[in-house]
Amino acid sequence: MKIIETYSHLNGEEYLLVQRPQIYQEIKDVIADVDAVKCLTKKSKEKTMRGKRLFSPPALNKEFDRYFEKRKWAESRYRYYVTTNRKYAEEIVKLSLKEQKEFLLNKGIVDPIQSYKQTDFVKDRVAVEVQFGKYAFVAFDLFVKHLLFYSGDVINVGVEILPMKSMATDPKGGRLLSTGIAYFEGEVYNIIRHGRSSPPVPLLIIGIAP
Repeated sequence: MKIIETYSHLNGEEYLLVQRPQIYQEIKDVIADVDAVKCLTKKSKEKTMRGKRLFSPPALNKEFDRYFEKRKWAESRYRYYVTTNRKYAEEIVKLSLKEQKEFLLNKGIVDPIQSYKQTDFVKDRVAVEVQFGKYAFVAFDLFVKHLLFYSGDVINVGVEILPMKSMATDPKGGRLLSTGIAYFEGEVYNIIRHGRSSPPVPLLIIGIAP
């Protein structure tokens, strides 16, 4: 696959270029290694294109998994305790899990709720999410997942890999992705619309296509 376009939010790409050039190159190499044509394995059940061969998101994800794992990228989980008290949340965000629990217990919270977030690939304080899912999943990645790992001091930058709108369109007519799949241009627009500082985490969004 090829990188068609990138969008840097809060100097996310600049950080990679200066501080993590090798990591950035690995991400580029993984994208180049993935053969999207091999993943045209989904048979559509949608009324408007029943039986048509489409890109299979699970197959694409499996290919990305294989090449990232080959380069020693690994899944990461950030565990934390939940509180609806804004002041407490700000105070515990960078504490260890044990310290968070002790803090909340000392504040009179009898049974603190533990939770976690998982991200696909993390290496050298850079997190990568590959997303061929619906719009809501991308919003969760950008405004919840990357932000939580950043505020928890697990990463310095988040990277989101998305298909370009052109990847959804067959040059001969019709579609090559299921209806409702998020695409690069739309998600970059959503970030721009929120303003320069939202979400408050350095991001690099990469638009790809075969």
